Amino acid sequence: MIRDDAKAALNRWRDALIGAGLILLGLYWGFFTGGGLLHWIGYTVVLGGAVMVYTGIQRGRFHRDETAPGIVQVVERRISYFGPLSGGIVDLEALEALSLDPTARPPHWLLQAPGQPALAIPLGARGADQLFDAFATLPGIRTEHMLHQMQARACQPIMIWRAEHVRNAARRLH
Repeated sequence: MIRDDAKAALNRWRDALIGAGLILLGLYWGFFTGGGLLHWIGYTVVLGGAVMVYTGIQRGRFHRDETAPGIVQVVERRISYFGPLSGGIVDLEALEALSLDPTARPPHWLLQAPGQPALAIPLGARGADQLFDAFATLPGIRTEHMLHQMQARACQPIMIWRAEHVRNAARRLH
C-alpha cells in the first residue's frame, strides 16, 4: 500500500514525526481543555515532544541511504561488526578514539581500542543506525559536530571523539 521509498523516509524520520504528534496533542490539551490537571500535563507533553523532535532529527541526519557491506550489532555497550573482508568487536568502555574516514570507499567509522587494530565500520552497513545511540553515550561527545562532519566533504580522516585519558596524555606530552 505504501511505496518502499516512502516507507523508508517515514521510518528514517519516525521519531521526529512522533514528537511532532506529541507536540500537537500537548498543545491541544494545554490550550483547549479549559484548565485543570490535563492543562498542565499538556505542557509537559509539549516539552517531551520537543525533545523527541530534536533527537529524532539528529537520528534522521545520522541515517545513511546508501548501503554498504556488513552487519553492525550493538548489544550491552559492545559494538560488533561482521563484514565480508573484516570485522571485530569493541566495548564502548574500552574505546579510546572515534574518527570518521570520508576518504574510504564507502566512508567508514574508525573505532580505536588499546591492543587491537582500528575497527572500520562502513557508515551504510546494515544496523549502523544503532551506532548513533552508542556514540551518544560517550562522555563529552559533540553529536552536532559528528553529524556535521558526516555531511562535509573532507579530504582526510576526522577525529570525532577521544577518551579523556587519551586527551590528558596528549596534553602532558607538549
